[in-house]
Amino acid sequence: MKIGFDNNKYLKMQSEHIRERIVQFGDKLYLEFGGKLFDDYHASRVLPGFAPDAKLQMLMQLSDYAEIVIAISAVDIEKNKIRGDLGITYDVDVLRLRDEFLNRGLYVGSVVITHYSGQRSAEQFKAKLEKKNIKVYLHYIIEDYPANVPLIVSENGYGKNEYIETSRPLVVVTAPGPGSGKMATCLSQLYHDKQRGLTAGYAKFETFPIWNIPLKHPINLAYEAATADLNDVNMIDPFHLEAYGETTVNYNRDIEIFPVLNAIFEGIYGTNPYKSPTDMGVNMAGNCIIDDAACCEASKMEIIRRYYNALGRVVRDETSETEVFKIELLMKQAKITTADRKVTAAAKKYAEELGVPTAAIELPDGTIITSKTSDFLGASAALLLNALKYLAGVEKDIKLIKPQAIEPIQDLKVRYLGGRNPRLHTDEVLIALSLAACTDDNARHSLEQLPRLKGCQVHTSVMLSEVDIKIYKKLGVDLTSEPIQTGRKKY
Repeated sequence: MKIGFDNNKYLKMQSEHIRERIVQFGDKLYLEFGGKLFDDYHASRVLPGFAPDAKLQMLMQLSDYAEIVIAISAVDIEKNKIRGDLGITYDVDVLRLRDEFLNRGLYVGSVVITHYSGQRSAEQFKAKLEKKNIKVYLHYIIEDYPANVPLIVSENGYGKNEYIETSRPLVVVTAPGPGSGKMATCLSQLYHDKQRGLTAGYAKFETFPIWNIPLKHPINLAYEAATADLNDVNMIDPFHLEAYGETTVNYNRDIEIFPVLNAIFEGIYGTNPYKSPTDMGVNMAGNCIIDDAACCEASKMEIIRRYYNALGRVVRDETSETEVFKIELLMKQAKITTADRKVTAAAKKYAEELGVPTAAIELPDGTIITSKTSDFLGASAALLLNALKYLAGVEKDIKLIKPQAIEPIQDLKVRYLGGRNPRLHTDEVLIALSLAACTDDNARHSLEQLPRLKGCQVHTSVMLSEVDIKIYKKLGVDLTSEPIQTGRKKY
C-alpha cells in the first residue's frame, strides 16, 4: 500500500499544537481524548503511514506535562459492556489501559467512575482499584443532563461530583469506549477549578472526522461507515461557518451539543472561549496527508470492509439491517461496489467456479493467492499455507505438511474430542507447520514468512469460525467474509 500520511510530521505538529493550547488557558488544560490512544488500526488503514500508536507516541513527547485520567461509566460496568475489537469488558480494559500507559512512561493519576448512582458492581470495581492503590473518584448522574444548565452548573450538579486531584498542566481524559462521560468529566473539573480560583481550559482531540478536508472525502465517509452503529453523521459546522466564513467538518453529536456546551461555559466562566465545535478540536491529521489519492483508495477499501463486517453482525443478530443500509448509501456516495476490492472479487469468482468454500489473499506485492476447502483443510487454513509457500518461494506442488501428519490430528478431533468437522483450522495447521519445520527446510522457511502477512487483505466466501477469525486478527490481516454461514441461508 502506498504511503499517504507523514507520521513524523504529525507527531511534531500535533504535540506543538497541544502545547500552544495549554499556554492559551494558563494553569491547566483538560483534553478529552476520543477514539483509541493506541491500536488505532482504523486510522492506520485509512491514512496509510499513520502508526497505530501514533497518538500514544505524541503523548509520550508530552510526558513531562501530562497525566492521564481514565473514565468509565458505572452503567457500562453494570452491563458488563464489552469492547468489540478486544472481546474484554470495559472494567478489565481500564486496568489494561493503565498498564499500557505506565509501561510507556506515562503518568496515570486516577480513574473516575461516571454516571454513578450507587450501583453495586461499580462499588466492587472501586474497591478492587483501591486495593491496587489506584485513586478513584465518583461522578454522579445529574437529572435532565445536559438540558438543565442551571442545575448542571451548581453545587447540586457538577458541584456534587468529587474533585479529581491532578498535578500536571495537561490532563488527558480517556476511556475504554464511547459514552463513558469524558466530556462531562472535563467540564466538571472546570467548574471545580473555577471555585478554587484556578484558570483551566478544555479541548477535544478526535482524529475523525477530519475537519479541514471535504465533507464527502472518502476518509470522512469511512469514519461514518466505522460509526454506522452509533448513527454518527458528518456535517458542515454551521457555528464555524457563521463565525469565520470558513467551511469545516464536524459530526452531529458535537454540533447538536454545542449550544448546551456554550451555555455551560458561560455558566462557569461568564463567556465561552470557543465560537464553534471545530474551535474546540486540536486535531492536526489533515495537515499531514501527503498523498491524497493513496488515502482515498485506502478509505474506499475500508468502507467495503465495514460493509462486510456489518453484514456479518446482522447474520449473528448483533445489529440491525439499518447499519448495513447506511453503509450501502456511503458506498454509493464514494462511487464504489464490493467488486472494487480485488481480493473480494477473486474469492467470490473462485467460489462460483468450484461450488465450494474458497478464500483469497492479496499479498504485499499485489499478487492474489486463492484456496479452497479440501478433505484435509478448511479454505482459510489452506490459504495460509498457499500464501506462505508463495512468499517463501516454495513450488506449488510441494506439500509443507504431509497427509500422514494431518490424519492423526483429524482422528483426534473426531474420535476423541467429539468434533464433526475433521478439517484443520488455521491454528491447527500452524501448529502442524511448526512441527514440520523441525525437520523440513521448506516448512521452516515458509513459517518464517508469517510476519509478512500483516496488513494483507483477505476475503472468504463463507463466514469463518471464531478460532480462524482470531488467528487472522493476531496475524494483523484485514479479514472480511461473505455473510454465509455453512449450511445456512445467505443474508
